[in-house]
Amino acid sequence: MKDDFIKPVLVLTLICLVISGALAVTNSITEPIIADAAADRAESAMYSAVPDASGFESLATDGLPESIREAYKSTNDAGYVFILRVGGYGGDIVLICGVAPDGSVLSCSTLEHSETKGLGARITEAQFEQQFKGADSRLEGVDVISGATISSSAYINAVKDALEAFRRING
Repeated sequence: MKDDFIKPVLVLTLICLVISGALAVTNSITEPIIADAAADRAESAMYSAVPDASGFESLATDGLPESIREAYKSTNDAGYVFILRVGGYGGDIVLICGVAPDGSVLSCSTLEHSETKGLGARITEAQFEQQFKGADSRLEGVDVISGATISSSAYINAVKDALEAFRRING
């Protein structure tokens, strides 16, 4: 009677230990590969945000708006890159914004989001992202997306934060 209870528990425990070990080995093998791929995507996004950059140096984010997660200056003074995280309707929106040395927006693009398809997810469409190109801190002519005002307003506020960060960095 006791063996009928102990044997299945031991077998299940052994199975769990073997599977856990296999997952740990798999994670240790794939973790650096995933990290390298993420770094490559981030670097590619930075060069897309400031196409004329020859390289980037990291800047401190102390004293910058709270939404700024990372800040970079191009090594050849072609512009700045800001990676921002803001709260949208469906969750966090992560975007990258390139700012020219004159303080105008070079480009903006969405890196991650969980907004509603067909509504808030329209922040990833070229039509929405392109309206920021060349805009200054007033963001004249930049409109929210009808039916997705929370997502698009969050995005617009993030771009304002990027331009404010640029202003603070440059005095």
